[in-house]
Amino acid sequence: MTVAQLDNQEKEIFKARDLPILGLVCITASKEIRYRTITRTRYLKLSETERQTTLTSLYSDNINRLDKAVDFCQQHSIKLYRLPSGLFPMSDWEDNLGETILESMSAQLALIGAKAQQLGIRLVSHPDQFVVLSSDSEQVLANSIKILEGHAKIFDLLGLARSPWALMNIHGGKSQRIDRLVEVLAELPTHIRDRLTFENDEYSYSSAEILEVCKKSGVPMVFDAHHHICHEGLTSYDAPSVAEMFYAARETWTNPDWQLVHISNGQNSFSDRTHSDFITDMPSVYREAPWIEIEAKAKEEAIARVEAEWLMRK
Repeated sequence: MTVAQLDNQEKEIFKARDLPILGLVCITASKEIRYRTITRTRYLKLSETERQTTLTSLYSDNINRLDKAVDFCQQHSIKLYRLPSGLFPMSDWEDNLGETILESMSAQLALIGAKAQQLGIRLVSHPDQFVVLSSDSEQVLANSIKILEGHAKIFDLLGLARSPWALMNIHGGKSQRIDRLVEVLAELPTHIRDRLTFENDEYSYSSAEILEVCKKSGVPMVFDAHHHICHEGLTSYDAPSVAEMFYAARETWTNPDWQLVHISNGQNSFSDRTHSDFITDMPSVYREAPWIEIEAKAKEEAIARVEAEWLMRK
C-alpha cells in the first residue's frame, strides 16, 4: 500500500467516524472464524512428503478462513481485525519448508490484503509471548527476531503498510531492561521496527515504564487500561492515571488517529487478570480513542454489546 493510498483510506474511515472503532481479536464466539494448527511434536513425526502435504493443506485452508474473516468483519461493520499469531504454523521452522509453501501462495494472500484495504478493514497482529527483545540471551533474542520476521513476512505478502497502521504489538518481556530494549530496537530491520508497538502489562512493565521505552525508541505505545489497573492496584478505570496514561500514549503516535488501545474486564473481580466474556466497564476516556481492541471471550457478541450499551450511550 502506498502512502497516498493509505492516506486516502484513512480519510474515508475518519470522515464517517465520530466514535471509536472496535476491533475483533482472532476468532469469533461462533464457529464462523476458526483456524487449523499443528504442533511441532506432530510435525516432527511426519516424513518430508507428509510435511509438504500437511502444510500445503493447512496453509491453504487458513488462507481461505482469513478471507472469510475479512468478509465476516465487513458484514458486521467491524473495521479492525487482529490476525492470530499462529496463522501459519511451522512457517519459521528451520527446514524452510513452511516458508517456501507460504511464498507459493503469495497471490492469494495479496488478494486478501487488497480486499481488506479496499473495505477499510485495518489488519494488525500480536506476536506471542515468546518474543522477548529485552533478553540477555542471544538465543532468545535471535528466536524473538525470527518470530517477528515471520509476522512481517506475512504482512508483506498481504501487501500491508510498513507502518503502525499495520502494527505488530508486543510486550516488553524481561523486566528492568529499558535500555536493552531501546538498544535492540535500534538494530532491528526497518520492515519489523516500522510496524512495532509496545503494550504495558500487569507484571513486568508498567505503563510509565513502557512509555519511557516508546519515547526513547520512537515506537508507539498501545495502552491497555486493564493491565494498568492490575499493575497499579487501582479500583476504577476512571482513576486519574488511566486518562493520564491514555493521553501520554497518544503522544507517542506520529499520527494520533492511528492510536490503538486495548480493553478487557476481569472475569471474577475487577482486577482479575483473566478476561471476562463481556465488557461491562469502560474507561470514560476511551470515548476519545480512535481504535479499541475488545479483548473479551465472547468476541463479536462482546463487540455488539459494547456498541449497544456503551458506544451509543449519550
